[in-house]
Amino acid sequence: MSYKIQQHRIKRRGMSYHFVSYAGQPANVRKGEEATGPMWYMMRAGKRWPVMPQVLGQSEAETMRELGTWLESQDAPGT
Repeated sequence: MSYKIQQHRIKRRGMSYHFVSYAGQPANVRKGEEATGPMWYMMRAGKRWPVMPQVLGQSEAETMRELGTWLESQDAPGT
């Protein structure tokens, strides 16, 4: 089964936040990088910031709740 990218947008106090999931990366021994699992990233101005690991099979409602909790923990504008 191939990885399917997911996207969610959350609005908080007039601000819109865009989150995108990305598949994990295999380890790179030459660079000393460990393998990573799938992650959620916040997208803003053409850049992405890691948010939290993606739990495959998690309900959309739970994912949205956790992304919202992350936003609040960051004191992001509009939260």
